[in-house]
Amino acid sequence: MGRRRARSGGIARLMWKYKALYIISLPGILYFLIFKYIPLGGSIIAFQDYNIFKGFTGSEWVGFAHFKTMFEHYDFLRILKNTVLIGLYDLVIAFPAPIILAILLNELRLVIFKRVVQTVVYMPHFLSWVVIAGMSVAILSPATGILNQLLVLFGIDPLYFLGDNHYIRSVLVGSGIWRDTGYGTILYLAALAGINPELYEAAEIDGANRWKQTLKITLPALLPTIMILFLLHIGKFLDFGFERVWVFLNALNTENGEILDTYIYRAGLLSQQYSYTTAVGLFKSVVGLVLVMAGNFFSKKTTGESLY
Repeated sequence: MGRRRARSGGIARLMWKYKALYIISLPGILYFLIFKYIPLGGSIIAFQDYNIFKGFTGSEWVGFAHFKTMFEHYDFLRILKNTVLIGLYDLVIAFPAPIILAILLNELRLVIFKRVVQTVVYMPHFLSWVVIAGMSVAILSPATGILNQLLVLFGIDPLYFLGDNHYIRSVLVGSGIWRDTGYGTILYLAALAGINPELYEAAEIDGANRWKQTLKITLPALLPTIMILFLLHIGKFLDFGFERVWVFLNALNTENGEILDTYIYRAGLLSQQYSYTTAVGLFKSVVGLVLVMAGNFFSKKTTGESLY
């Protein structure tokens, strides 16, 4: 008992010592508690035939019936395939883009030019997806779009990018790269700023050119940051984002463009299948959790870096 009291007293003194930090973190804690953790209780309707008038307690329990329906639905496997493929494209192509851009920006020696470039590449991140979609429609228009105008100059017929299933995935990933790559360089540039310049000077004396310095010094220094962000990225592998996809969808590209988030919106809110779409969302969350845990395990074993 005395040991427990001493331990609790030590924790209380520690919290009082750093009370300013705890007060600052309180809004963030309340945000996650109210908007993230408490709503998890609503996941129970995935196992019920939920009726909004009967509520949680009065709705009939159906067990895993909605999960069975989910996998048997004629559209689900197609939508899951779309989500996985778009997630893979985003992971393979979009994830390395901020790393490459940060290294290129770090190589700029003219400070004013570097600041101007950074500001320019940051700006698209602050545009909404509605604005991004509008700009994409203007750029990719088969009649007046600048991209199709360039294709015509090379003797290629105009392409209707947003009206063809073959191009919609590339448009979704490409628009995300253009919008978020610049903003994503912030953490990598901060990590690069912490590298000791003497390492580069010693490597230059030893005869290493800029490419070898990048491979032997820059990339190893970025590896911890890369691994942490990679683990966070795969955690939302199936969570590509509703808004960024919905604004690009139309009747001509839905077959390859629809993902789980847009499907949940159509079936859940528009068709009012609350229990069924909660089961779909729960499935997506469980897959994300498994990916994070597996990625964290392998990262700790191979590089020593992990989230926990």
